[in-house]
Amino acid sequence: MNDLFVFGGRVVGPAGPARADVLIRDGRISAVGTELEVPEGIERFDASGKLVLPGSIDPQVHFREPGLEKKEDLASGGHAALAGGVTSFMEMPNTKPATVNAAAIEDKLERAAGRVHCDHAFFVGATADNADELGTLEQLPGCAGIKLFMGSSTGGLLVRDDATIERVLRSGTRRVTFHSEDEDTLEANYRALGRDEPVTRHPEVRSVEAAVRSTTRLLDLAERTGRPVHVLHVSTADEVDLICERDLGELVTFELTPNHLFLAAPDCYEQHGSWAQMNPPVRDARHRDRLRAALADGLAACIGSDHAPHTAEEKARPYPQSPSGIPGVQTTLPLLLTAVRDGWLDWAGLLRGVNEGPRRVYGIEGKGLVEVGVDGDLAIVDPSITGPLQADWLRSRSPCNPFIGVELAGLPVATVVRGRLACVAGELVGEAQGQPLTFASVR
Repeated sequence: MNDLFVFGGRVVGPAGPARADVLIRDGRISAVGTELEVPEGIERFDASGKLVLPGSIDPQVHFREPGLEKKEDLASGGHAALAGGVTSFMEMPNTKPATVNAAAIEDKLERAAGRVHCDHAFFVGATADNADELGTLEQLPGCAGIKLFMGSSTGGLLVRDDATIERVLRSGTRRVTFHSEDEDTLEANYRALGRDEPVTRHPEVRSVEAAVRSTTRLLDLAERTGRPVHVLHVSTADEVDLICERDLGELVTFELTPNHLFLAAPDCYEQHGSWAQMNPPVRDARHRDRLRAALADGLAACIGSDHAPHTAEEKARPYPQSPSGIPGVQTTLPLLLTAVRDGWLDWAGLLRGVNEGPRRVYGIEGKGLVEVGVDGDLAIVDPSITGPLQADWLRSRSPCNPFIGVELAGLPVATVVRGRLACVAGELVGEAQGQPLTFASVR
């Protein structure tokens, strides 16, 4: 069940694609090269004409289970992930109820067992009530780490004051992830918002100032406590410059999303309306281009889709009642392939964004490489698929994807998880055997 020989393809490494076969035995890669000795009886997959990449790791998804399954659940979100070449995901805590204790982590692991084909882990949400217990909670099996919302977004988790944030940072050792927007600034801007405002106002309401104020506070707290932090979905050129100027090294890492890299205001709001609405917001081309440069030159540690699905009916509400979030777990790899085609990203940058970066930031074990000894997780891409992205290819329950129609530079056609073909041509194969991820910092 966990032996597979993938032959005829070109394995993608930092220098680009090169002809090689991959032999997986007992779920782990046992050989990479040409003219490999392959035992009889092993299942074979013909990857001729295809690119063979390490399975992508998506370190930020919202799959809405429990409590909001009409938007997405673990099974449908996992299906979308696999169809997009994602073999491991890390899911956020703002479900109903929120994931804030050991029982909630265990509940999600039990829900995933036998239903999710991807490997997976779940974040614990930081609150004033559990701040002093987080050092214990972050060591639980299947825990991706701690997530803290400095600004309110989808869901009810919020820690707005520095004193409580410092308590969180002093409880535990693993890197803590942050949604970084200043809540006082957000509240003032929403109060000043008039009636019947267009969604084009979203970048003003959730302003650059709100992001920079919050991230400045966060860097001060990280430096004071010495606790590693990770800033999620950075949306502004100003924050990138701030992090560079503070030069705190590995104490501070940050993530980018495809939404901020491939959309730009005001055009995205004029074309897609609230389908382009997310927190923090997509901003103008100056910010987009700075974020692209940060990914290309390695300043940004990784890519997370921030997959955040809503129903079409919810998205049709007038702004600001329309919810924020874009369903992107399936479209991250195809979009990054277009970036390589268009020349602003190289293969090393792509692999750093969805493989090496998440592995390094979170200490994920055995993932994100096509090398002997690691898990046999592969994304097999057909580079000849170059037409516009079709809505019927998407597997999320949410149809509200603004990247429908984007001209492709290849599409995942098969996904392998620990030596098993788990998804072919967008359809699941076999039984769900996803397992909890393991982390070097959890012992």
